[in-house]
Amino acid sequence: MLRPNLAWFLLIAIVIGHFGIHLAIYNRVNATGLPRRVTKRISKFFFVLAISIPTLITLLFFSSLRQWLVDGTFTLIGPWYVTIYGVLCLASWLFLGIPWLMWRPLLGVEWVKAERSVESVDVQTVVGLPLALTTRCKFESKLPLNQIFEMAKEQVTLPVVGLPPRLDGYRIAHLSDIHLTGHIHPSYAKYAVAEAMRWRPDMMILSGDIIDKQVCVDWLPEIFSQAEAVDGCYYVLGNHDTRIADSRQTRQAMDWAGWTDLGCTQVDCLLRGERVQMIGNEYPWFDRPRLPPSEEGQFRILVSHSPDQIWWARKHGIQLMFAGHTHGGQGRLPLIGPLLSPSYHGTRFASGDFYKAPTTMHVSRGLGGCHLLRIHCRPELSLVTLTVG
Repeated sequence: MLRPNLAWFLLIAIVIGHFGIHLAIYNRVNATGLPRRVTKRISKFFFVLAISIPTLITLLFFSSLRQWLVDGTFTLIGPWYVTIYGVLCLASWLFLGIPWLMWRPLLGVEWVKAERSVESVDVQTVVGLPLALTTRCKFESKLPLNQIFEMAKEQVTLPVVGLPPRLDGYRIAHLSDIHLTGHIHPSYAKYAVAEAMRWRPDMMILSGDIIDKQVCVDWLPEIFSQAEAVDGCYYVLGNHDTRIADSRQTRQAMDWAGWTDLGCTQVDCLLRGERVQMIGNEYPWFDRPRLPPSEEGQFRILVSHSPDQIWWARKHGIQLMFAGHTHGGQGRLPLIGPLLSPSYHGTRFASGDFYKAPTTMHVSRGLGGCHLLRIHCRPELSLVTLTVG
């Protein structure tokens, strides 16, 4: 027998642990390179478990709840497998909960203190035409708190350890996760590119998930051919770019628009007289490049779709990395931050600026998404100005 207050405390802790386990599974399944149909089936299976298990446990303990109402006592004992699962849920507070709390944005562990100035723009108002093309998008865009068209133009001054002095003040416009789905008018993406151009960056980069639907391939030249920068425009593909029949069509359209494909390769550049190697990493959805050992005095910049590749970046002596993929969690709670993030590390690198020696990493919240909801998580267009860290 347990006192009612203690019993309810344990039940609440078990339920929270239960949902924490399933949330962790969802985040990590969607970080894999498994085919989309497989990840969706696994995600749906664990979603059903996440809802059904608490329902079944409630039914199992219904008699105990009724007993508590009658005489104030509560028996928290059920079949052995329920007990084992309850213990597992409680244990998840240690092996999942503590690491999750450790990486909250509020604590700033591994975060880089980067100065930021943010201007929020209602793109719908500025463009002056309906951006929602489908019934679904029209409905969801009008839901309370939804920020899908409230673009945050963020100017970030990013200290980079190992930055060559000649690159101090170098400016890179970072776009990510545009997700051309057909739900949103291409004028939204065109506006993002045009605004990036207004900054007159030294370089522009796009870190994957450009397109979701085959019909949108024809939009790419119109959207991206206006972009130009002194030292070029570079892109990689992401997991959603595998959703069209042949991703080579996306690469051909982007190449035609004047962008340089960094996918699974590296390009040697001379930036302000400094030898720099631009590297692309699209793993696990495409191959990773095979890099030779870093030459002494060579600065390396990585454009990766997933922030999970930071360990690969560290191994290969990359000093600066740009990533997207996680959308900042698509929604964030005050102080706590995001819960959802398709990463092997959960929400640890959901968005922001991080340092894991020798790599400084900027992770964008992205500009779009196949999910048409953004709660306390505005789309991000960023201008990153490098400074010596």
